[in-house]
Amino acid sequence: MLQDTTTPHTVRRLLVAAGASLAALGSFAAAPAATAAATATAASAGPATGLAGLAGPSSLLPPTLQGGERGRGDHHLTVTVRGAGRGADGTFRVDCHPASGDHPDVAGACRALDRNTRWGQDAFAPVAEGTVCTMQYGGSATARVTGTWAGRPVDATFDRSNGCEIDRWNRLVPLLPDLSK
Repeated sequence: MLQDTTTPHTVRRLLVAAGASLAALGSFAAAPAATAAATATAASAGPATGLAGLAGPSSLLPPTLQGGERGRGDHHLTVTVRGAGRGADGTFRVDCHPASGDHPDVAGACRALDRNTRWGQDAFAPVAEGTVCTMQYGGSATARVTGTWAGRPVDATFDRSNGCEIDRWNRLVPLLPDLSK
């Protein structure tokens, strides 16, 4: 049986090396092999803790998640909510980094999105097929989120038909309305 001898120093060195490769190419998307190796090495160092948990410089993050100037098109979403009641229904625009739009809580929506953005994971992913969920009904509210987040296209639907879907919805509150009140 092999023992993992990866040290934090080794992880940092690999991440810095991957960052240098990315900088040389001038594009995050152009170096998927270096990025995959850095991501796998970082993942083996411990549990995922989101973007803040990555060791190394911010240059290893996709350009859309780094600090500084960000393209408006990289963080633009349209949220359409139906059946939520209490004035929560409608179609709202959310732009993040910087926060703007006509959503009732743009800053809160952007914080929820940032909080749920993890390296290598889709913040809008559906509940995995075969997941055992509680038989709980959260109402007839539905939502559709379209646009671009972190430079990737988004087209996700949400409902509250069981415990897993309710949890998925609640993770994105206040991007989606808080219906637990």
